[in-house]
Amino acid sequence: MIAPILRVIAFAGAGLAFAGAGLAFAGAGLWLTLALVLVLAADAPPQSARSAAEIMDILMWNREPVGGPFSLTDQAGHERTDKEFRGKLMLIYFGFTTCPDICPTDLQAIALALDKLGRDGDQVQPIFITVDPERDTAAHLAEYVPMFHPRLIGLTGSDDAIRKLADAYKVYFARVPLKDAGDYTVDHTAYIYLMDREGNYLGFFPPGTSADRMVEIIRPRLAEPVR
Repeated sequence: MIAPILRVIAFAGAGLAFAGAGLAFAGAGLWLTLALVLVLAADAPPQSARSAAEIMDILMWNREPVGGPFSLTDQAGHERTDKEFRGKLMLIYFGFTTCPDICPTDLQAIALALDKLGRDGDQVQPIFITVDPERDTAAHLAEYVPMFHPRLIGLTGSDDAIRKLADAYKVYFARVPLKDAGDYTVDHTAYIYLMDREGNYLGFFPPGTSADRMVEIIRPRLAEPVR
């Protein structure tokens, strides 16, 4: 079996930052990522409406709106909507709790960025949305998200709700069977989405982006007047 797509993306894009809204730009490493995904994406059975390559093209060139409303269940079993977080920036990450390396690494970077922002970090809401709702129940998320940051919110929902939201955020994911009978992993794009205080898309951080780089991009946004 080929290496999961998310690992390829993380290797090629680590340390870069790109945003269609002008946060930064991606260099040759992300172009290499695109080429690799074009080759490898066909090997995984897609559960997303679009391929990983199509999604990357949309995000890189800001071809379509990114993001949208959501109503999902948090780790305490409570319904949470995007409207609750108006007035704050949002860092939204799609992943799954049994992800072996990329998801924990990026969630740790998000947590460290919040700590580095100090009190300003209270104006940023980190959100983890599972792409594996079958296994990532609210109870399971309640054990997982506190390991990274006390303010990290974990969200789950029905397969249909997760798929629709992933499509809105241009997230690719695909369940990949493992050799063990009945077991599987999930290949997925692993971007950290930065949303403004009104819930609008500002840009994304590629996998492996450092906490310092996130702070460098986020802090000026926090200094902007609240509308």
